[in-house]
Amino acid sequence: MDKEKQLETFQRRIKRVLFTQEEIQEAIRKAGKDISDSYDGNPILLVSILKGAYVFLADLSRAITVPCEIGFMCAKSYYSGTVSTGAVKITMDLDQDVSQYHVVIVEDIIDTGRTLNDVVNLLKARNPLSLKVVTLLDKPSRRKVDFKADVSLFTIPDHFVIGYGLDCGEYYRNLPYIAEYDEGGE
Repeated sequence: MDKEKQLETFQRRIKRVLFTQEEIQEAIRKAGKDISDSYDGNPILLVSILKGAYVFLADLSRAITVPCEIGFMCAKSYYSGTVSTGAVKITMDLDQDVSQYHVVIVEDIIDTGRTLNDVVNLLKARNPLSLKVVTLLDKPSRRKVDFKADVSLFTIPDHFVIGYGLDCGEYYRNLPYIAEYDEGGE
């Protein structure tokens, strides 16, 4: 496929914008203030679930005013398609001993809840000072386990979404907004 055709297909898969860059930034400013206020100057460890949450983590960390460290984990349940496999695999773990931290998990999207439920249980077993979950997007209609984030910036219906770190087959992460993906956009 030539470059022009690839670009055309790429653009055609963007069905519609759900949240603009400005709407996302405004929600992040508010979440950053709320997180900062709730820790009253105490340092925190922001834990990003890679790869999807890296953009959200970068912007959220700049909106937080209390001292914070950053940690990364990688947990996969999607491999190359648009449907979760249901099998969660931790492919990269934290370097930090979380027992010394107030931990805030920063997630891009909660879909079935399986991935985050496994990550939360793993980290709780390590006895953090406290643990909260902040998610950019929440899709409660797809939940397979009983899980609720402490903070959800946006709740969405059952659409496969891309942009702002979220991908389909590793593409679309670079979009500055969140859009619905059009599987039939050939």
